[in-house]
Amino acid sequence: MTRYLCVHGHFYQPPRENPWLEDIEVQETAAPYHDWNERITAECYAQNAASRILGDQDRIVQIVNTYARISFNFGPTLLSWLERHDPSTYAAILAADVESRERFSGHGSAIAQAYNHVIMPLANERDRRTQVRWGIADFERRFGRKPEGMWLPETAVDDASLETLAECGITFTILSPHQARSFRALGAKEWTDAGTGTVDPTRCYRYSLPSGKSIVLFFYDGPVSRAVAFEGLLHGGDRFANRLASGFSDARDWPQLMHIATDGESYGHHHRYGDMALSWALDWIEANKVAQLTNYGEFLERHPPLHEVQIHQKSAWSCAHGVGRWERDCGCNSGSKQGWHQAWRAPLREALDHLRDRLAERFEKEAAPLLRDPWQARDAYIDVMLDRSPANVATFFERHAREHLADARRVRCLELLEMQRHAQLMYTSCGWFFDDISGIETVQIIQYAGRALQLARWEGESSPRQRFCELLAKAKSNVKPHRDGRAIFDKWVEPMALDLPRVATHYAVRSLFEESEDESEVYCFTITREDHQLQRSGPLRLVAGRAKVTSKITGEALPIEYAGVCFGDHNVTAGVRTRGDEKAFVAMRDELLATFGRADLPEVVRVLDRHLPGGTRSLRSLFRDDQQRILSHIVEQNVSAAHAAYRQVYQANVGLMRFLAEPRIHVPQALQIAADITVGVELEHALGEDQLDVQQIGTLLAEAEGSNVRLDEAKLGFTLRGSLERLAARLRESAEQLEQLEAAVEVVAKLPFEVDLSVLQNELYRLLSAGPADGAELAAETRARLRSAAESLGLWVA
Repeated sequence: MTRYLCVHGHFYQPPRENPWLEDIEVQETAAPYHDWNERITAECYAQNAASRILGDQDRIVQIVNTYARISFNFGPTLLSWLERHDPSTYAAILAADVESRERFSGHGSAIAQAYNHVIMPLANERDRRTQVRWGIADFERRFGRKPEGMWLPETAVDDASLETLAECGITFTILSPHQARSFRALGAKEWTDAGTGTVDPTRCYRYSLPSGKSIVLFFYDGPVSRAVAFEGLLHGGDRFANRLASGFSDARDWPQLMHIATDGESYGHHHRYGDMALSWALDWIEANKVAQLTNYGEFLERHPPLHEVQIHQKSAWSCAHGVGRWERDCGCNSGSKQGWHQAWRAPLREALDHLRDRLAERFEKEAAPLLRDPWQARDAYIDVMLDRSPANVATFFERHAREHLADARRVRCLELLEMQRHAQLMYTSCGWFFDDISGIETVQIIQYAGRALQLARWEGESSPRQRFCELLAKAKSNVKPHRDGRAIFDKWVEPMALDLPRVATHYAVRSLFEESEDESEVYCFTITREDHQLQRSGPLRLVAGRAKVTSKITGEALPIEYAGVCFGDHNVTAGVRTRGDEKAFVAMRDELLATFGRADLPEVVRVLDRHLPGGTRSLRSLFRDDQQRILSHIVEQNVSAAHAAYRQVYQANVGLMRFLAEPRIHVPQALQIAADITVGVELEHALGEDQLDVQQIGTLLAEAEGSNVRLDEAKLGFTLRGSLERLAARLRESAEQLEQLEAAVEVVAKLPFEVDLSVLQNELYRLLSAGPADGAELAAETRARLRSAAESLGLWVA
């Protein structure tokens, strides 16, 4: 077959971690999910790992790992998040690459990506090299092989970037057709102008570099890729398949590669069920022998380039002005607000470039006595970023330190390397992509700059920090209250900065509400307790103790003493100090305990103020997730009382409400609210139980219908989804969860709204598809009942 098809998905999210906590805090805009990574994973990444192919009557007849049949790259920072927070999807991605090697002549479908999505033509030579080396090392650690190709962020390209890829052993990359300038057959004299995207995308091309090296370039089909992203092509699998097939031509007498490239999030997040359109189209094309599915590595091995190409320097797929979108007000934007400018882009880049250069000077000066080759060590630091275990960190220093480093020098060395890591993260491309400097993506990269500044430990008014802030002030926001980059830095970055005493304060406040072990973790910090006293008196609580706070990132440690008091609600006072003489601590602790025992709360506060100078802290000192959780716990009693009051009002008037509902007479707002809250809360509680009570849920749904209750369907669906996921986990341990499964099927059938059944369907598909070789010997009755449940959930397994 001389017709080949390859779909490439660029799966990527910008790093969203709090730079001081190394994890993502709750993002309300992603509700009901915790954050946008979690939401997009549920809508896209997990769906493509188990995509549905529908048959007659829209029944699911096959569940496939689509990643194994396409070409794809995942951002390393996203894979790091998936590894920690969704290990099953992460494992499916790695397994897909293994499967693709069997499918595509030993060529894996995964390709690498420059580490944190930096616009490569705008980076200096040193940073380009680090981005590529980090991307390759991350890929090799995860996929267990060397990458053949690498995705350039935003396909932004120039000779220097391609030289770096070739130098590091990368064979090919993928570009937009508009980035080709001219082409010709190998050995021909005349070049053909590529015009506006007229390069033939069905071929691959050799690109000769100034150094004498070369690299292969693939130019994706522009119109079809654009239709996937922006023109609704994924609204039907048949429509998508036909459009892909239209990319072939009988007029071509050479092996044709029809290939497209889009953001991977098109398949499920940007376009709901887009993953199903993709999996159906691939299945149809393969079954009908329209083309042979392939990936770039396999096609290149079979059909090396017979043409060469020249490119437009400093060009990208998402900017019509070269790479202007990431350095100036070029006119490219998201279009969210008419009349807004992006003149802030240039001074933002100027500020970051200034900071990068000053950080480089700091790094060279301080690291030179510690590391044999500081910049070589920075490139190798990816090994520590991937595995921060003490043994691995020790191995890193054995390879790169000039001599054995005592604790303080070792900590400082890690701080300097972390400073350089954040200096890379602050160039993540999304910071310039959207419309205003106050956008969350831009604030995020300024936060990375803030962390790098903290790690630099500059002192004095004339430090590079001051110049950085002066340059930020030139970056004017379109939103008047935000003013400029300096104001944004002061408002949203400076207050986030953490040190070990603040972490200790968080721990002290949290200890008033939650029990913990003698050694516990607070994000990327370890708290080791040496003394801990907690006293209760009704709703009042007092805590006092000694501990050591240690950063798992740099190894910096601080022995501290802490104390705090809770007055029974959200009113909390707590403080910390550096650990001193043990007698002084015992005196403070005993005085606090004695005063608290007398219920003399004003004196407790005075004792805290005397022993812990420098101010005390409240619940506001908690990090956002803990703050939200503890506040929910504090208000739970009041909320329960409010629910009881609403329930009383509802139950006293339920008959009247049903009477009013029949002739559609307006129900008084107070009664309607009481009904909505009462039935909604009870239904949410029932749907969140592991043992679903079919009768109770049915009764509540009937009540909701009879009283015209307005249900929060998204919230209820999310709650039941969690119950079904837990049921799927129990089925994985033992298929004999049949009564619970059948109860869940009954509940789903009764619901007046849609619920995500994917995880439960996936597990049923696995159980029913597995054979004896998979260790899945099911009794006949068990198999029959599993099959019946599966069919009730829209799943048919032959």
